[in-house]
Formats: sequence, C-alpha cells, structure tokens
Amino acid sequence: MGAIPGLTTVGLLGGGVIGGGWAARFVLNGVDVKLYDPDDDAPRKIGEVLANARRATGKLVMTTLPPEGTLTFEATPEEAATGVDFVQESAPERLELKRELLQRASTTAPADVVIGSSTSGLLPSLLQDGIEHPSRLVVGHPFNPVYLLPLVEICGGAATSAATIERAADVYSSVGMHPLRLAKEIDGFVADRLLEALWREALWLVNDGVATTSEIDDAIRYGAGLRWSSMGTFLVYRIAGGEAGMRHFMAQFGPALHWPWTKLTDVPELTDELLDRIVSQSDEQADGRSIRELEALRDDCLVAVMQGLRSAGFGAGEVVERYDRLLFERSPAAAVGTSGALADPDAPAPIRIYEHVVGTDWIDYNGHVNDSRYMQLSGFGVDAFLSAIGIDADYLATNRTYVTVESHVGYVDQCHAGDHIDVELQLISHDAKRLHVFTWMRRHGSGDLVATAEHMLLHADTKASTTVPAEPHVLEKLDEVAAVHSTLPAPARVGRRVGDKPVRDDNSA
Repeated sequence: MGAIPGLTTVGLLGGGVIGGGWAARFVLNGVDVKLYDPDDDAPRKIGEVLANARRATGKLVMTTLPPEGTLTFEATPEEAATGVDFVQESAPERLELKRELLQRASTTAPADVVIGSSTSGLLPSLLQDGIEHPSRLVVGHPFNPVYLLPLVEICGGAATSAATIERAADVYSSVGMHPLRLAKEIDGFVADRLLEALWREALWLVNDGVATTSEIDDAIRYGAGLRWSSMGTFLVYRIAGGEAGMRHFMAQFGPALHWPWTKLTDVPELTDELLDRIVSQSDEQADGRSIRELEALRDDCLVAVMQGLRSAGFGAGEVVERYDRLLFERSPAAAVGTSGALADPDAPAPIRIYEHVVGTDWIDYNGHVNDSRYMQLSGFGVDAFLSAIGIDADYLATNRTYVTVESHVGYVDQCHAGDHIDVELQLISHDAKRLHVFTWMRRHGSGDLVATAEHMLLHADTKASTTVPAEPHVLEKLDEVAAVHSTLPAPARVGRRVGDKPVRDDNSA
C-alpha cells in the first residue's frame, strides 16, 4: 500500500528523461509504478536515473523517505493504465504518438482516474481528441530533473473539468511539488515561453560568433535560476537529450523553434554548420563527463541551492520544508498506532526510532560530521518519538508541544558522508509536564556507537509561554512505554557531567 492516501499506484506512459524522472519521484514517495516504454533498454536507463534520484533526494530532505514503491514494466499502454490511481504520459513531443498512447490508456483507466500529460507545449485540447472521458485529461508539465525540481505547470483543455485540475494538483503536491495552475490554455504554457525567448537569443549569439556556448552559460549560471545557477542553458539541454546528447536534443526540439510559443520568432537556420558548432562546444563543456556524471553534478548543485533557500524560508525552500513535514507525518514512527509497536513487554529494549544517511552538507572542514549535527540527529529521533506518542499536526495546531530545556551530547566516534545512522531512544522518566529521554546513535547494521545524547523536555503552551500538563492520551502513551522501559538498566552515560571519567562502552540492548 502506498504511503499517500488515495495514491497507491500510478501508470506511466514513456520512460525517457522525463518519464524516468516521474518514476523516480513516485517510487521514492512510496507509490507503486506501472510503466510502459517500448525501449528494451528502458529498465537499465530508469534504474540508473532512480539511483541518482535516490542519492539526491536523500540529501534534499531531512526526514527518512518512506519504503520505496515497486517499479513494474508493462508490455502495453493498456496494461500500464489498469488498476492505477493516476496516469502520467511522457512520450516524445509528437501529437499523433501522444494521442495514440492517451487513447489506448483511456480504454482501461477507470473513468475517475485523471490522466496527465508531460507535454512541454502541445495544447491539452488537442490531446483530448478521441480519448474516453476527455474531461479527465490535463497537462502536468514538469521540469528536468522531475524528481528534484518542484515546479509543475497544470493546464486544462476545453473539456477539462475543475475536479480534474484539483485532483492533479493534489497528486503533484503529495509528492513534494509546487503546482502552478494556468488560467488560460496557450502554446508552450508560461515557463517554456520564457525559456524559449532566452534559447532563441542564445542560438543567435553562437551563430553570429558573439559568444561560445560556454561563455553564454557562464553569463547565466552566475545569475538567475535554480537550474541555471550551476549549468546554464546548453549543458542542461545536453542532459535533456539523454545518452545521445546535444545532437539528439536538437533533432527532437529544434523544430519547436518554428512553433508559436513566443513572439520572438526570428531564429537562425539550424544548418549543419551551426549544429556542428553547438555540438562541438557542448562536448568541450562536458569535459569528458558521462551523462550520469553530469546528472549527479547537476543534482548536487540543485540540492545545495534548495537547501540554501530552505534556510532562508523562501521560494523552493518553502516547498522543501512543507514536503519534509509531509514525509515526517508519513514516516513509520509517526504512523505508530499502538504502544506495542513502540515498546514490547516481551522483549524490552530501547526503541529504534529514526534513521538517517549523512549528506555532504553535514561535513565540516575536517571531513567529519560537524558537532552540532549529532544534536540535530538526536533531535530528529526525539521528534519521531513525540509524533509516535501523539504530538501530531493537530496537537501542534493547539500551540502545545514539548520543548527541550537541557541536553548533553557524548561524542564517541567520527561520522562521514554516506554513513547510515540509527537512533535508539529510552524513556528515563516523565510526569505531567516533564520528559527525560536518552538516545544512542549507532551505525546501521554493525550497531557501533558513534554518539549519545540526553534531553530534558517540558510540555508547554508556546503561545502563552508557560508550562502546562500534557494531554491525557499523550501521558497514557508515555505510561505504557515507561512500564516497559522501567525494566531496562539505566544507560551508563545518563546524568553525566562535563569532565566525568570517559565511559568506553554502553549498556543498551
């Protein structure tokens, strides 16, 4: 079962650069994917994209991702659209090809299942022609890489219903995206009309010998835009061409320069000489890097930019923060419904409450995890425990929560980028207002201890800035955990003061 209510399985039509990105975004959000693509090499290509997406998304969000959904390759569009909750088409930009796929999928997708198209410029009214229940078709135009960039343009056609627009927006929001609803149907939508204007000018600059592709991209990547900030225009488009590179991109999208996506229609003729110049300069820019290496470099840069925006609480950073909260609320600890899942009286032990893979952004100038991150990691474990005992979004909305008033971190071993760390928690004591917990941070698998932390928290009304008793259902849950944890020995490091004789081992389970 998927981690998102009402979205268990999606059907994808097409597994290229965009379709593979959709597959990764849905799978990493715990949604099962049924994918149709006639390319026999699609499983390998999508597997590599998924590996990059897994690596990048794990760095982007602070909360542990849900268990991954399954990825199944289907033999026909009809099979890919059978038994799904949503369909997304991402075939090449050829109207008749897209119509055929959409028509075939519409024969097996239930009438209430919304069908989205990833087209970058074709009018949805043209795509609706001939499909069953055309009111459920909408354009959901994403941006590469789909598994990282949050923007998705939603555009309805003449037959699209308001309910279809809302359903599409809900689906895209649930997997961490920012839906931009367009009020008017227009060729190229909004973002691509803006991008096309710059693209046309860049081609003229190369054609006229004013600047090389590298110089043009430098002028952009040191200026505006999330994606542009690291790679500019030409290198990004090279990646969009997939393994065939820049020449393939030009062959696929070059004809779009003559389409009415912008009033800036005066473009250079794509002669063999100009194409050779662009491809040659693009090859020089790539500097021998493979498409996957370029994708990984791009992903690292995007993660860094969006994490920076998150710290500022602005733009795409707000979307990431909201997405992180959604992931936290869906995490296994947050979804615990019985005390038995937290504390088993038949096998008393500290609770393994949280896990985290260390990203490069946690590393200091010594190449190790910064000291403050151990406290942050322990804090994530405490937050997961609070969520499990009933401190959920509804509870927080009443301006009540536990606030930390004192902490002590014990450093045992260094951590590095890529380390997989588990957080274990033991409830030491509690009353109506106080909560005393102890955590261990251990390497996943080996159980080797890297740090400990001890926290005292007070239950407070944050609006009134005063302590208040916790709600009965929270205290009841704590009582149930305490009944088990009271049988455990006190951690060897609990209650330590700075300067105490070092403890070389610990007595957790």
